[in-house]
Amino acid sequence: MNSPVVAVRNISDEELKSMLHEAAEWGAKRALADIGLHDDEAGSDVKELRGLLETWRDAKRTAFRTAISWLTKGFLIMMIGSVWFYASKKG
Repeated sequence: MNSPVVAVRNISDEELKSMLHEAAEWGAKRALADIGLHDDEAGSDVKELRGLLETWRDAKRTAFRTAISWLTKGFLIMMIGSVWFYASKKG
């Protein structure tokens, strides 16, 4: 029985590259199949997912900006109310 190590030593660089390429391609196809992206619709599915992700990011950004805006307006209203309250006590 031949040792696998001896068999690997006797292959050419081209054969090794070909084997690695085939193994990588097989692994990529299996990984895509495992997550359900193995059919002809996979490209459009990925584009749709990217679109949804971008929409989610925009929504988060808008929500954060809105919250900051509300906090700023609330702070300014409190400041104006404090000035008004202080001015009405004196006068």
